[in-house]
Amino acid sequence: MTNPLGDALAAGRFCYVVELVASRRKREAQLFEIASGLARLPEVVAAGITNYAGGAMGHDPLRIAVGALARGLTPNVHLTCVGQDRQGLRKTLEEMHALSLENVLALTGDYPKTGDRPPVFDLDSVQLVRLIDEMRRGGMDFNIGVAVSPFKYSEIDCVYQYLKLEKKIEAGADVAITQVGWDARKFEELKRYLDRRELHTPLLGNVYVLDLKTAERMAKGGPPGCWVSPELLGAVRAERQEKDGGRHARLDRAARTVALLRGLDYAGAYIGGIHDSDQISWIIRRAEELVPQWKELAAELQYGAPGGFYLYDRPAWADADAPHRTAPPSPTAPKDRPRRELVPRILDLLGRTFPVRRDTRLRRTLTSIFAWIEGRPRLAAAFERAELALKKPLFGCQACGNCVLGHMEYVCPQTCPKQLRNGPCGGTHRGQCEVIPDNQCIWVKVYQRAKEAGEVESLKVYIPPPNRELQGTSSFINFFLERDSLSAPLNRDRRRGARDNDRIGMAQHRPSSGSSSSSSAPFE
Repeated sequence: MTNPLGDALAAGRFCYVVELVASRRKREAQLFEIASGLARLPEVVAAGITNYAGGAMGHDPLRIAVGALARGLTPNVHLTCVGQDRQGLRKTLEEMHALSLENVLALTGDYPKTGDRPPVFDLDSVQLVRLIDEMRRGGMDFNIGVAVSPFKYSEIDCVYQYLKLEKKIEAGADVAITQVGWDARKFEELKRYLDRRELHTPLLGNVYVLDLKTAERMAKGGPPGCWVSPELLGAVRAERQEKDGGRHARLDRAARTVALLRGLDYAGAYIGGIHDSDQISWIIRRAEELVPQWKELAAELQYGAPGGFYLYDRPAWADADAPHRTAPPSPTAPKDRPRRELVPRILDLLGRTFPVRRDTRLRRTLTSIFAWIEGRPRLAAAFERAELALKKPLFGCQACGNCVLGHMEYVCPQTCPKQLRNGPCGGTHRGQCEVIPDNQCIWVKVYQRAKEAGEVESLKVYIPPPNRELQGTSSFINFFLERDSLSAPLNRDRRRGARDNDRIGMAQHRPSSGSSSSSSAPFE
């Protein structure tokens, strides 16, 4: 069976994916009718079948995907980590393979709005990409898509989105789709970031046909990760007063955005907020007419945040030789860095002074001691309680048994509502948490500490999911007995140098971003 989306990306042909929201507000029959209409558009190579969109339960995405495929429309199934552990996700992927559903968009997922129990979030999106790639290497055909949000207007939110995208690409992503946004500079910023790093992963730009109701909702921060500026909201309100209710203005803005994406050499457009095949066809035709004017259109599409952070001083179309900052700004200039917090400095010093990551005499001695403790259950339980008593007030430790504090600048991932280990989700706004907006996202502190230490590049290191069977056990014992999720040969960390090898302190070791040995065991 052919895969029009994969074929278009491989051929470098600009293509269109249309989001098909599998909401319970529509009956399945309506969704299948929409799919039939989209299948008649040759430029539309796939439909994005949503799952937990906005944190709300919808129709079974696989059922909708199979129905769309039967009507000639290739599905791109959104797979989220909400509500399924790694075994459940593996089972879903096996079912997709059996149903000839090749395209999958790997997402962490929005935090559910309802439910009596906390959601699972056993994996994050980077770990999910690794799982899919592992299954692909095992013989299953998958085309892996991931999400990225360049529309972040604080340094931490913005830079971390790009660092996390690099992790996803390293993990096996084939294509990246942007979050919703109306800022040409941010579209260009993302493309330039990847080009400068010689990362040639195709990009699809999100083109949302924005009506007033949705604009008002996004202006208030919903759904997570989507944001409409006051200026754009004012423009949409003014358009609503026109005779057609603003329909032409909405469609024309979408066409202008598509033309911009083509000018920026994006691989395609991901169209959302609209299901009408005739209107989508109009957007495609109009965009083709506007492509020669894409630079002028870029100057118009400037709905960013006032005073917001941009990685580069000027967009490339303004001045090809414009000075630019590189991400992260001045990460290695010691005289410009603020002084690090005391605890991370002490723990780093201990890690360098008493190296146990490598095969040293100290490590062998401690391994023997912890093996002796492990053989005495009461003593092992007492040691675990003592460890928790020390680490909980310092780091918020929840005794996961798979400590990664040393990889996360001594910030515990268990304190994140989604328990993410490879970077923040796309729902952050100005450094605030998606789930608890009054709280600062934990990754703000991770980034700040890494920048203070000149170690931002180390944040690209992949952190595997925890071994859940070790919950409530000592992470020290698990580390020295090599049974936690990070266990690997002792000389594995060569890329980052001796500092990373020795940086243990209260938490264990950093896995190499280029290593594959740490990724398989946690999925078994």
